[in-house]
Order: sequence, then C-alpha cells, then structure tokens
Amino acid sequence: MTAQPEHISAHWTLEALQQLHDQPLMELLFRAASVHRQHHDPNEVQVSSLLSIKTGGCPEDCGYCPQAARYHTDIEENALMTVEQVRTAAERAKGLGSSRLCMGAAWRNVRDDDEFDQVLDLVRTVNGLDMEVCATLGMLTPNQAERLAAAGLYAYNHNLDSSEEYYREVISTRGYEDRLETIGNARKAGLTVCSGGIIGMGETVDDRLKMLLTLASLDPVPESIPINALVAVEGTPLEDQQPVDIFEMVRMIAVTRIVIPTTTVRLSAGRKDMSPEGQALCFFAGAGSIFAGDKLLTTPNPEAFADMELFGALGLKPTRAYAKGERPEPGVDPGRPGDKQRIKWSRPGHRIERNEAKRK
Repeated sequence: MTAQPEHISAHWTLEALQQLHDQPLMELLFRAASVHRQHHDPNEVQVSSLLSIKTGGCPEDCGYCPQAARYHTDIEENALMTVEQVRTAAERAKGLGSSRLCMGAAWRNVRDDDEFDQVLDLVRTVNGLDMEVCATLGMLTPNQAERLAAAGLYAYNHNLDSSEEYYREVISTRGYEDRLETIGNARKAGLTVCSGGIIGMGETVDDRLKMLLTLASLDPVPESIPINALVAVEGTPLEDQQPVDIFEMVRMIAVTRIVIPTTTVRLSAGRKDMSPEGQALCFFAGAGSIFAGDKLLTTPNPEAFADMELFGALGLKPTRAYAKGERPEPGVDPGRPGDKQRIKWSRPGHRIERNEAKRK
C-alpha cells in the first residue's frame, strides 16, 4: 500500500479549504497537478467497471437514487446475479481494459443470509480473475467485513455523500454515523476503503468542503475518493437539479487531490455529460480513475470504446490491477455470527418534504 502521510486533518481547516477552493482556477490547477505528479503517474488512469448485482427495491429514501422502492422511476428490479453472470460480466470488463470490478447491491445493509453467502462466492470468482474486487452493499458489521476480506475483497465502498448537515436534507432513513461506523468496520477487517460523495444535489460549496474534511480526518484516509456529479433521474426528489458546471467538478477534484495527496481520486458519475476537454481537465487536476461501461449501476455512462479513444488522444494508459497494493489471498471464512450478535442501525426519522412528495 502507499505510505500514509502524517495525519492530514491537522493541516486543514474549513477556512483554509475555502481559500484553496476559491483561488484562480489556473493557480489551483497548477498546484493540484504538481501534487498529483509527486504521488502518482500523471499518464496512468485506472479503468474500473461498476456492476449492479442486485437492482432496485431498496428501502432507503436517498433523494438521488432511482433504486429506492418508494420513488416512481423506470428502474426494473432484478434478483441477485449468479456466479456465471458475474463471471461473464467481469471477463468482458477485463477485456475492455478494466482492472477493477465494483459490485453494487441495492440493500440498506448486509444480512447474514444465503444471499450474502452468494455474494462471497461472487467475490471469490472475480478475485480469481486477477481483478481488484470492490463491493458496495450498504451498512456492514465487523463480522461481515471479515467474511468479505476472507473471500478476497480488495476494497469496500461506502460514500458519505455530503456534509453531515446536508446529508439530513437528502436522506432520513439512516444516520451519518452509520456510514462512518461501516467504514471503520471495513478498515478493521483489513479492507481498503473507497468513500466520497456527490456534488450538485443543492448543497453549498461549504458542504462539499466539510465532507472532504471528514474524509481527511479518517486515519488512515480512504485509498479511493469518488467524486460524483449528480445524475438527476426522473421520478427522484432531485430530478429538477441542474447539472454541475464542469469547472465546479474540476475544482472539487483539484481540492481533493491537494488535501489528500495519496488517495486515488475517482472521476465517477456524471461523465456522460462531460466533454472530452472537460474530462481532460479533471485528469490534469488529479483524477486517477474512471468507471467504464455503458452504465453506472443504473445511470448512463460513456461507452468503453469512446473512453479508449480519449485515452489515446491524451496519451493515457490504463493502470494495472493491484498497482497500489497486493492481491488479497482468500482466507478462512469465520462464518455467520451467532444469533445474539446483531447491530441495530439507526433510523433518524425526520421528514424530508421533497422526498415525501415524490413518494406520494
């Protein structure tokens, strides 16, 4: 793994981040690109694929998510994918240049049942293809994190989404502290952590920077930080949000790169509406990863061949698997916990009027 710097949060305050974010863009880009070159190969970008292994029917009320069962979207629910289905998808992704596969399931939290046992088989399968395996399955107990690690999982994704304050304006069915606890459980099990957020949900710049301060306060900091631009989906409470300006995206990536130099900043959702020139600016600012494939879980994404054309034009090459860490060797599964080991995740219970309106 990349060596961690001394604790990062001690070096930054919200005021300092505001000054960093608001400086002239060319100054910010120059500083971010300089930091990026100190810790990463500026001509390498990891290509990852995101696969929805269980789609739709989620009980949460996340205002941005078309997979929430309570909203009226066109998402078709699908049962958990089989080992063969995932193997085929992973082999296709690898053939198109992906070195990492992230599997997502529309769950509130992982349950200790047969479906989770099947997910462990999926992890073992993809690990056997010599690809980095990432999973995003909702909230996670210590035992579940240990079982994923034993199966060969490389990374666990659990985004903070926004600042703790603005989070309450988007989600009411689970608490911010549950997200932090899940990240801690993954970390204790030896998994690398992937955690970032979404911009363009109506939050302020301060909300974005507060989220970044929270990520920087984690010790160690996440190895991956996805920066997503909201994809406004019809039927969700945030369907009327205007797209994020490309320069807002570039500034967020640049600030993230400077504040947490060693992390891989992932240019994630929203690329479909970005020009090649806009994406090139993101790479220059420090983005070191993209998600390839025609979909990100359920939302549109540029085609893989278009991405390779862009890579060719910019002189970029895909990063190999495990360039920043060793491949996990499958270990002994500790098995399901006893009946008495249960964690009750929080339900804040406050009302978000725009979420309730869409539910009706």
